[in-house]
Amino acid sequence: MLRVGVIGTGAMGVNHIRIYHEMEGVELVGISDIDEKRVNELSRKYETEPFTDYKRLLGKDLDAISIVVPTKLHKRVCLDALEAGANVLVEKPIADTPENANIMIQAAKNAGKALMIGHIERFNPAVIKLKEIIDEGLLGKIVSISTRRVGPYNPRIRDVGVILDIGVHDIDIISYLYGLEVNNVHAIAGADIHPFEDHASIHLRFDHDLTGLVDTNWLTPHKIRNLTAVGIKGVAYLDYINQTLELHDENWIREAKVDKAEPLRNELEHFIKCVSTGEKIHPNGENGKHALEVCMAAIESYKQEKTIQL
Repeated sequence: MLRVGVIGTGAMGVNHIRIYHEMEGVELVGISDIDEKRVNELSRKYETEPFTDYKRLLGKDLDAISIVVPTKLHKRVCLDALEAGANVLVEKPIADTPENANIMIQAAKNAGKALMIGHIERFNPAVIKLKEIIDEGLLGKIVSISTRRVGPYNPRIRDVGVILDIGVHDIDIISYLYGLEVNNVHAIAGADIHPFEDHASIHLRFDHDLTGLVDTNWLTPHKIRNLTAVGIKGVAYLDYINQTLELHDENWIREAKVDKAEPLRNELEHFIKCVSTGEKIHPNGENGKHALEVCMAAIESYKQEKTIQL
């Protein structure tokens, strides 16, 4: 039985708590949040111990911990968790700066512990299926991947703009599907309803003249989450929300068989399995750092109105 905990009980943290509570082979030892009333209510609901000081939770000899706190706190809480001997899952983005991401990655290596980054869309069943199809060569060489992730603004997001909050998902997914890192970034963005950017168009370039395009905003009144992958043998159309995947070529329009499931549950099951067996974890700290670096380059690009090399 793996002993786990969750630090942070916001909208995402509650889902970590719920899934660990339901998961076989896992004991949810405790949860932590500075909001005493909230953490007490959730601890009663999910039959676990509440802590307002996360270091007291870390003292409970945990095998694994989910860190679901504001990004600026990721480094500090992660280092404390690794020092306490826990394997760590940190929600995206990995950190507030690439320098802090490097410190976290090195600390995990020194501790001999896993560091996983919560890029949840990698565990969307439609993305999993598309990755299989691309790797099998059914679409031929992929030359372009474009995404659209738009919707209304959530007032709880105050410390970052749309690029770091939701654009980072597709930046990571495009790199993941290509199996390559971004070489350079050119972005156009603006801030109309938010102190940081609230709409952005981000152009990514990879080796071999491969491209990615991320269109994202907080201005659209309804959520759209989709991806198009263009190959020399066909095109794939993916809907993240409905978990559907259509393949088009010159002869057929086919719908791929996607076994629908909750992406976060898939993600946490992967984390727990890797902690239990020592299997290679993904996305790891290096993957998370790359996505963060691309986001930071996109922000620099739109502010300086130029292409940024990575």
